Amino acid sequence: MDRGNTKQEILEASLELFSVQGFEATSISQIAGAVGIRKASLYSHFESKQAILDALVQAVLEEYVAHSIFAKADWKQDTHNLPVTPNAAVQMIQGQIRFILHDPMISRARKMLVIEQFQNPKLAQLQTKQNYSDVLGYFTGLIEGLIQKGILTGDDPEIMAAQFCLPISVWINLCDREPDREPEVMELVDKHIRQFFRVYQTGK
Repeated sequence: MDRGNTKQEILEASLELFSVQGFEATSISQIAGAVGIRKASLYSHFESKQAILDALVQAVLEEYVAHSIFAKADWKQDTHNLPVTPNAAVQMIQGQIRFILHDPMISRARKMLVIEQFQNPKLAQLQTKQNYSDVLGYFTGLIEGLIQKGILTGDDPEIMAAQFCLPISVWINLCDREPDREPEVMELVDKHIRQFFRVYQTGK
């Protein structure tokens, strides 16, 4: 096995362990054992457990930026792609939920952040950014764009965005704990988005 593959296996094994038992509770010996190498071999790839965590955070951020709609949409620059109908909004949001729940790296990283948010200030900041600030900012921009195009009416886009996205965040967390409820959650998301449009749509 070449060095590159071993390094990737270390990262994958570490993320799996961190997502189940947390960073502090996971030992270098456990990581090495999960990969099937000796501790000395692991140290030839990473100088410490912290170095593994730093590499994981970087990799997760790159995956997040590459694939998450919350990281890259700028509705002021991309108004032609606004989901101007309930059907379009449902399709877009359900697709993002599936990515969040089923992308192996993003799913495990999110669980790791939940565990570590009260122990690691850096990971707590990342948890806030990815699961609150970026999400609320994204939907505030979305709502502003829909108001500007005359699709929705309202006077406080940030509050409207919170009404739109925070229930969805709760349902995603529910799926993390109870994966079998994903079909139920998808149905709730569909109903929620359609009701939101009914409440705020201008009728134009």
